[in-house]
Amino acid sequence: MFRRLFLIGCLLCGISFASEAQKYRTAAGARIESDRFGLTLQQKLHDRGTIEAIATVGSRDYSLTGLYERHFPLLGERFNYYLGAGAHVGNLKDRGVFTGGDVILGVEYKVNGLPFLLSADVKPAFHINHDDWIQLSSGISIRYVLIKEKKEKKGLWPFGKQDDKKKKKQNGKPGIFDIFKDKGDN
Repeated sequence: MFRRLFLIGCLLCGISFASEAQKYRTAAGARIESDRFGLTLQQKLHDRGTIEAIATVGSRDYSLTGLYERHFPLLGERFNYYLGAGAHVGNLKDRGVFTGGDVILGVEYKVNGLPFLLSADVKPAFHINHDDWIQLSSGISIRYVLIKEKKEKKGLWPFGKQDDKKKKKQNGKPGIFDIFKDKGDN
């Protein structure tokens, strides 16, 4: 019930704040699953890709998961969904070390004006040397933005950045009004 309300709330917030997002490079926080608690660290690799490390502790086990996630905008840059895959290693109370693979599907919302990210996801895991071969878990995470991505400054020049115009001239490409120049001006 709580997860459904959280997803609906994220969707409504995303509709009302569909403006351009404040981008981030690194975010860390807490993750809550039905029977586990964990910490999460997310690092942006490129425009739409992140890697995420999740360390979780439960009553019977603890594990560390590494995931690559690809983000896709839903309503602007602030609200998106993501898909990903990765692997995990952990220790089960009765059996010892286990490993396996993970996939993830989730939604993420960057809170407007605050350095927080909210996310909800479903993360099926496939285990080797574990009592449960397949485990379907869902969780919510709240992350604090540790490192913001630098914003590009917009130029005052109305027809693009002034630096772009200088670069074009330096590349040796003639401009539209260069036919009126003397050959000695170059």
